[in-house]
Amino acid sequence: MLTAPHIHAMVIHFPIALIFVGFLSEIIALINKKQFFKNAAFYLLLLGSLGAIVAYVSGSYAGDGMTDGILQAPMELHEEAATITLWLAIVTALFRVALYYFKYNRTWTKWVGIILFAALVGWVARTGYLGGQLVFQHGAGIELTLPDFGNETGG
Repeated sequence: MLTAPHIHAMVIHFPIALIFVGFLSEIIALINKKQFFKNAAFYLLLLGSLGAIVAYVSGSYAGDGMTDGILQAPMELHEEAATITLWLAIVTALFRVALYYFKYNRTWTKWVGIILFAALVGWVARTGYLGGQLVFQHGAGIELTLPDFGNETGG
């Protein structure tokens, strides 16, 4: 059965990959000055930011009921990091869209955009690390099933 933790686990990897590859494209564009990489970075950032919204919403549903007991502190850390990541993704994307729409291209705006993008990558990494700790260290969202020995036939 498909549950909120399953959906979150399926969608979360897309914004992570899109944002990381988008930042890599940004750095390549900075070095070789090719428009292709600059465009790729822009569109990957937009897609990654939209994916971050989906990941945040799915994570909110996945975390329902996991806020008590030993999961409370690590869940709160992950949720705080996810909230910062979400807003940083939105601000970074809106900043880039505004520059594109108004055709405002100054040196300082390029560096502000790169710094915002770098900060976003850092927060994505932190959020992912904390989410990994929730699953692999604390077992959040893991369903353990035992074999049904009562339905075996034979002697």
